[in-house]
Amino acid sequence: MPRTPRPTRLALALTAVLAVLTGCSTADTDHGADRPTDRRTGAGKTPRPPQADAPFDYQLGGPYTPPAGVRAVSRDRSANPAPGRYNICYVNAFQAQPGKEAAAWWDDEHPDLILRDDDGDPVIDEDWDEPLLDISTAAKRKELLGVVGDWIDGCARSGFDAVEPDNLDSYARSDDRLDPADATAFARLLVRRAHERGLAIAQKNTAELLDKGIGFDFAVVEECGQYDECEAFSSAYDRRVFDIEYEKKGYAAACRRWGKDLSIVLRDRDVRPAGEKGHVYRRC
Repeated sequence: MPRTPRPTRLALALTAVLAVLTGCSTADTDHGADRPTDRRTGAGKTPRPPQADAPFDYQLGGPYTPPAGVRAVSRDRSANPAPGRYNICYVNAFQAQPGKEAAAWWDDEHPDLILRDDDGDPVIDEDWDEPLLDISTAAKRKELLGVVGDWIDGCARSGFDAVEPDNLDSYARSDDRLDPADATAFARLLVRRAHERGLAIAQKNTAELLDKGIGFDFAVVEECGQYDECEAFSSAYDRRVFDIEYEKKGYAAACRRWGKDLSIVLRDRDVRPAGEKGHVYRRC
């Protein structure tokens, strides 16, 4: 299947870079399931997956008041949750954000966690100008969890209900330096961290890994109508699927077949905030 386009990079570059540069970190400590909830970290809180077919909005390009009736919202981790809604926290977990500032931060702070080619140059997702993160060994994955895990902790502290780790399929752009087993292993670490912090966690795209038993609680998918993947995700997650379509043809197909079962929206590819020129939002 052709790689599903992802809209968030241009719209989020500035806010995400700021979040990387200013993000807080916390110690990774064990919390028993029988301990009371820590309101600061979310530890001890039982993860709560979203309701199936909850009306949804995808606000990665910038937060705004959700449309009437919307019960679930996905926002970048640098944004605040939407009051009174089920809130999903977007984290770019398998690749770095685009832009020189983000690349410089990784080079300064964690140069060994960038995937590199035989010449020592970063391996780049050329569609979005994003360096891939190196999840090729258990040691690298553990070290990387110290960074991405802190971001997940931040989502919990901010009051989000769930986390959406993006680019699970980065191995497909790694020139065979990564494989599905690497992605699966790191994803399991992210699932454990999210659950420890009381957050549900979504599988983002990558139908190829649906049968790996990673432990995700629901799915956030892009263009499952366009690429005929809705049935696979719906079956895997008992209809707890948020689908974002960017083409009217794919949106119509998804609504026609899955509109009564899944939460499906049509958004512009840059997921612009309401009121900004080019903003598109419709739901089945």
